Amino acid sequence: MDRRSIIKNAGIAGVLAAGAAPAVHAQAAGIRWRMASSFPKSLDTLFGAAESIARKVTELSSGRFTITTHAAGELMPAFGVVDGVQNATVECAHTASYYFFGKDETFALGCAIPFGLNSRQMTAWMYEGNGLKLMREFYKNYNIVNFPAGNTGAQMGGWYRKEIKSVADIKGLKFRVGGFAGKVIERMGGVPQNIPGGEIYQALEKGTIDAAEWIGPYDDQKLGFNKVAPFYYYPGWWEGGPQLELFVNNKAYEGLSAENKSILEAACSFAHVEMQAKYDAKNPTALKQLVGAKTKVLPFPKDVLDLAFKESMALYDELSAKNPNWKKVYEDYSAFRRDQNLWFRFTEAKFDNFMQSQKL
Repeated sequence: MDRRSIIKNAGIAGVLAAGAAPAVHAQAAGIRWRMASSFPKSLDTLFGAAESIARKVTELSSGRFTITTHAAGELMPAFGVVDGVQNATVECAHTASYYFFGKDETFALGCAIPFGLNSRQMTAWMYEGNGLKLMREFYKNYNIVNFPAGNTGAQMGGWYRKEIKSVADIKGLKFRVGGFAGKVIERMGGVPQNIPGGEIYQALEKGTIDAAEWIGPYDDQKLGFNKVAPFYYYPGWWEGGPQLELFVNNKAYEGLSAENKSILEAACSFAHVEMQAKYDAKNPTALKQLVGAKTKVLPFPKDVLDLAFKESMALYDELSAKNPNWKKVYEDYSAFRRDQNLWFRFTEAKFDNFMQSQKL
C-alpha cells in the first residue's frame, strides 16, 4: 500500500501508529507557512479572507499546519506578492491576479476582465468548467499553484470629483482603476493609475487623481472616499465578478502531504464563499448610509458603457492575435461566458429585474 493510501484510509494518527516515513513525521510535527496579502488589515473583508484561510487550516489540521498572515507592506509591497511566491520568499500569497497583467495579460483572466463573468459564473468556470485547469497550466510558468479564495460580487464604478455626463468627461481623467481595466480606460482617452488600496484616499484628496474605484459601499465607506469625491457611479463594468486567489509556491505545495493539500483546498473554498456572503450582507447598509451622507449615486451614461464595451472586445481580439497564453484561456472563457449569459438571460436576470421593481 502506498503512503497516500495509508493516509486516506488511516488518517494521520494511524500513519504515526503504523510507523510513517520521515517526511510524514516532519509534517505531523508541524508545517509553518507565511502568507503575504495585497491588502491592508483595515479591510476586514479582503484581508479577512486571508485570515479565514489561515484559521481554517489550523482548525482542520488540529494545529499541525499553520499559516501566519501578513498585510501589504509587512513582508513585501502589495504588488510584489507574485514575485515573492515565485521566488519562494513566502510560501503563499492572497491577492487579485489582475494586478499583474503587466507580466502577462492572461493573469487578468484569473480575477476579472471588463464585461466578463459575474461571480457565480466565474465560480462555475473555475470549478465545473476548464478555468482552474487552464489557469493552473498558465501559473505553472511562475511556479504557482492557485486556489479560488474569494469574490466580491459585481462592484461599483468608483468615486469621481466631477460628474461624468458623457464619454467626453473620460478624456484626460486620471483614474485609479484596478488591474486590467486600465487598458480599456486608456483606449477611451483616460489616464489609468494602478495604486494600492491603502494609498487611494490621499491621492484622491490631494487631486493627484480625479477618480478612483475600489470595491463597493462597505469597503469604500471604511476608506472614506465619499469625503473627497461626491459622485459615486455604477456599475463597475470592469469587475462583474472579481475573484481573489491564493497563490502557493509549487515546491511548497508539492511538499505537503495529501491530507494537508486537502486541508488547504477546503480552507480556500470556505473563504471563497464567506467573502461574498460578507459583501452581500454588508453592502446594502453601507450604501444607505452613504446616500444619507449626501453621496450622489449615479449610473454611467449609456455612451460610456457602449464605448467601454466596444473597446474591450477590440482589445481582446488584439490580445488573441499576439499573446498565445491569452488566446488559449480566453477562447474557453468567452465560450463559457456566452452560454452562461444565454442561461442567465432566461432565469437570473428576469427574476432579479422583477424582484427589484417591487416595493418589498
